[in-house]
Amino acid sequence: MPEAWRHDHPLLIGIAGGSGSGKTTIASAVVEGLHGRVVVIEHDAYYRHRPDLSFEERAGVNYDHPDSLETELLVRHLAALRSGNAVDRPVYDFTRHLRSEETVRVGSGRVIVVEGILVLAEPALRDQLDLKVFVDTDPDLRLARRLQRDIEERGRSLDSVMTQYFATVRPMHLAFVEPSKRHADLIIPEGFNPAAVATVVELIRSRL
Repeated sequence: MPEAWRHDHPLLIGIAGGSGSGKTTIASAVVEGLHGRVVVIEHDAYYRHRPDLSFEERAGVNYDHPDSLETELLVRHLAALRSGNAVDRPVYDFTRHLRSEETVRVGSGRVIVVEGILVLAEPALRDQLDLKVFVDTDPDLRLARRLQRDIEERGRSLDSVMTQYFATVRPMHLAFVEPSKRHADLIIPEGFNPAAVATVVELIRSRL
């Protein structure tokens, strides 16, 4: 954690952890605890736009590898938000594996939360963060949550989710996500932990 946070720019908070670890729940709790003074940006909105590939080729991309994300664009957007400027965040269509033609206008705020599995694995992104949080959740629970999300929200089949899990999700978690935990300033165990979330909220409040 930095020795001192400057008060003349927004606080940038990174929340990382494995797929299905509860990162979004933690981010929502921070938003609620800070009464809406928080802007949340999902790293997976920045998956690379690859219209040059067929649908089958796009479906075969390893979306759990850092190279699948246009992190350099996210870093530029965070720099703009830190300076008080608005950005146009991409919208990713997970059913087509392409970016939508639409974007979402995101304004700056007192606190900016960046959430995603690889947020702490990318040095350039990590360097932007004032506070780095890792959500450390049991693998079985993470898999169950991923199954529910991908089937209900992204139109995936059970077989496709499981095939992807063993082909890329688990190996990439072991290669990139789990090692990134060592960069965290705060580790939240077992998904949603109210005491740990309260600690994060109070820590942020003390710096606002």
